[in-house]
Amino acid sequence: MAELIDGKALAAEIRSAAAERVRALKDKGRSVGLAVIIVGNNPASRTYVNNKKKACADVGIESFEYALDINTTQAELIGLIEKLNKDDRVDGILCQLPLPSHINADAVIDSIAPEKDVDGFHAVSVGNLVLNKKGMRPCTPSGVMRMLKSKGIEVEGKRCVVVGRSNIVGKPAALMLINAGATVTVCNSKTRNLPEITSQADILIAAVGRPKFITADMVKEGAVVIDVGINRDENGKLCGDVDFSAVRDKTSYITPVPGGVGPMTIAELIENTVLSAEQKAEKINN
Repeated sequence: MAELIDGKALAAEIRSAAAERVRALKDKGRSVGLAVIIVGNNPASRTYVNNKKKACADVGIESFEYALDINTTQAELIGLIEKLNKDDRVDGILCQLPLPSHINADAVIDSIAPEKDVDGFHAVSVGNLVLNKKGMRPCTPSGVMRMLKSKGIEVEGKRCVVVGRSNIVGKPAALMLINAGATVTVCNSKTRNLPEITSQADILIAAVGRPKFITADMVKEGAVVIDVGINRDENGKLCGDVDFSAVRDKTSYITPVPGGVGPMTIAELIENTVLSAEQKAEKINN
């Protein structure tokens, strides 16, 4: 029987450690702040923003919400971000995606100061990841890597397959695995002979956005399976990209949905925000 990697418990440990670091900064007269921008009234986005604000409150981070009308122009949004870049109260800036279709998300992301890019999506952050230099890392892939580390799962020398090629999860996850010494194959839903490729993986990361897409015949016996997907099945129940009940018995470790990667994403966002505040404090002190 596979061992579950409990993202909820690990995320709680990360938040607890972050709270201690926030208190240490406050003892030195330094508060920690996160600006959260939401454009329009997308219900899923609102839920995500509320969860992030609650997580901030739990560890002592002050959150500043900017809820903008759906008709907000790209220039107005970038103008707000430029003000937040100069605001000393703000250590991190998060612009909730997706944005309305009339706004270029790339232009908005690249208007965020790299040192405040707590999502890790800025071109500078991505460049640092490619070159394996210090910098902000995307939250979900960072959470995946920490989950592997928490169980002592060695990445170096392993055959890893990432199913999904998004800029948010698939690509950065592949880069992090490469930087850790893995041999990595990146696939997508249209990859030919996909089961043949995935069934060779020592570590399989599913981030394709399709419910129960990864089936038992696609998984190697004893593999580690990380399920990044959050979907609804035919009964409206939350499920991942992996057919959990069918795949579980073939794996050595597996993440559940919910309670797996999801909580880690917000925990890593908190981690990035605190890190930004610490780096700013160190720069001021020097």
